[in-house]
Amino acid sequence: MADLTTKYLGLSLKNPVIASSSTLTDNIESIKNLENNGAAAVVLRSIFEEEITMEAEHVVSQAVKEGYDEGLFDYFDSRVKQQNVDDYLDLILECKRQTQIPVIGSINAMSNHEWVYFAKKMVEVGVDAIELNMFLLPSDMTRTCDENEKLYFDVVNKLLKEVDVPVTLKMSHYFSNLGMMIKKLSETGLSGLVLFNKFFAPDFDINSEKVTPTYVLSGPRDIYMSLRWIAMMSDRVDCDLAASTGVHDGAGVIKQLLAGAKAVQVASTLYKNGPEQIGVMLKELEEWMNKKGYNSLDDFRGKLSYGKVDNPSLLQRVQFMKYFGTFTNK
Repeated sequence: MADLTTKYLGLSLKNPVIASSSTLTDNIESIKNLENNGAAAVVLRSIFEEEITMEAEHVVSQAVKEGYDEGLFDYFDSRVKQQNVDDYLDLILECKRQTQIPVIGSINAMSNHEWVYFAKKMVEVGVDAIELNMFLLPSDMTRTCDENEKLYFDVVNKLLKEVDVPVTLKMSHYFSNLGMMIKKLSETGLSGLVLFNKFFAPDFDINSEKVTPTYVLSGPRDIYMSLRWIAMMSDRVDCDLAASTGVHDGAGVIKQLLAGAKAVQVASTLYKNGPEQIGVMLKELEEWMNKKGYNSLDDFRGKLSYGKVDNPSLLQRVQFMKYFGTFTNK
């Protein structure tokens, strides 16, 4: 029987499939269901500094309308923040009591002090690891590329000094020198990097002439961005790499492991197919390993990474006009 166990962030996982941060990981019953269907770990839904701030502003706005004294506004702001944090910590505690799988807290914050505050609170209640969900859209014309990238290192370095659990960073591909950024981040002391985040994508409704969300869930074709970069970087970094976005079936898991990933994170396929999809993916992985004669994930992990594939230039190729020259749509 194939051994599906793996190590990620120093944590022992029963298999490489992790339920990523989403509304599926924001309550204990759903998390237990994910565990029962094979999830090896869960990344809790991110605690959003921006979301908390907006809620606090709404509460203060209501207090103004109701004639409360201005001296109470700081209290309202602090109370909203504390309630959100307390609810998140309660979820961690429930997960530790009622499940047997590692629990990874997720933080999506905008300011340095909030990253540290949220993280230290999570560590106090026993979270197994912390995932920073960080992205700054490079659209600020007043900040240079170097200044933008420095913010990531500032946050990471500050947090690593304050917590003693494994820390991973879920990052985007929006960098001018992505390969070097991945490598440098891996050298900070981070235990892992998750490639890559999936973001809100705007669309235009031509009837209402308004901006609307689109492309909420990923599809199998979205795997190729992370697949390329996992393969190119897995044997060049000083930390674990996990793959995210576009992993929808067992084949997707196998591809990312061949590229060198230590684990994969899934969400969209669970929304589309239910938590039972994890078991389907694991069965496909196990059957493929048995067919190939692999006893463990390490027997083939990274086999198609940049340093091991027969023709590494294929991983760097970006032009494919010659393929269009013979392509016909039948």
